[in-house]
Amino acid sequence: MLEICLLGCGGMMPLPYRRLTALMARYNGSSVLIDCGEGTQIGIKEKGWSFKPIDVICFTHYHADHISGLPGLLLTMGNAQRTEPLLMVGPRGLERVVSALRVIAPDLPFEIRFRELKEKTETIHINGYLIRAFRVNHNVVCYGYSLEIERAGRFDVDKARENGVEMKYWSRLQKGETISLPDRILSPDMVLGPARKGLKCTYTTDTRPVASIVEQAAGADLFICEGMYGEASMKEKAIEKKHMTFHEAARLAKQAGAARLWLTHFSPSLVYPENYLPAIQKIYPGAEAGKDGMSCELMFEDE
Repeated sequence: MLEICLLGCGGMMPLPYRRLTALMARYNGSSVLIDCGEGTQIGIKEKGWSFKPIDVICFTHYHADHISGLPGLLLTMGNAQRTEPLLMVGPRGLERVVSALRVIAPDLPFEIRFRELKEKTETIHINGYLIRAFRVNHNVVCYGYSLEIERAGRFDVDKARENGVEMKYWSRLQKGETISLPDRILSPDMVLGPARKGLKCTYTTDTRPVASIVEQAAGADLFICEGMYGEASMKEKAIEKKHMTFHEAARLAKQAGAARLWLTHFSPSLVYPENYLPAIQKIYPGAEAGKDGMSCELMFEDE
């Protein structure tokens, strides 16, 4: 099970009823945070989730509404007695930006490790997550992210016996271990059937529609996409500011074949995003307007 919570769905500035951009995911005791806008800590507390298991923070880009909540969050994580290293992922300049923000959070009881993204697409494996970062099109370098939980095939007794794998190795191979013996190497594929469908959540904000989004969101269980403007008539402004309208996001979701679409990163002037959904759902019936604290549990097919 992969748990997803949209901690904040606002863009540009926080409002009394809308915090700035952040998403949190939980899987098998490890949490991933994408962006850390103002109000992120409050969102985590309201959800009842813990700060301590956050092992990765990914940044789409370094505009203030996506990173301004970081210094306070780091201090809170330190006060929670965290000692494990924290991985941060983001475009080039990440270490410089975070170091500048840490002027007001200099002393932390844990190490921060940096992974600066340089390629158009990059992948990171950590704590059961496969994190895919992909370049999008904003007025600064910006990335979207897919969080995937891969799922191995079922244990196949007949296959294990056909490959001459002794029973004493079955459990270790089933858990994904590769075993080196004096005369041969045993690999998990010798005892497992075809890989089963895993889980996938794709998240992208602050971008124009680009092919990389459709490619990375293909078949996503949940696609979370910016919808800065509800009105189709705002397309020219969206082009100028390198953002998206609801209509454009819905078309991306349809092209990607995503199971669900959550719209997020709303303009402060967009007071009632749900009012625009009837027209959007004609393009993509699974569209929903995001709200702070909106959450779901993505389940494997046979759970």
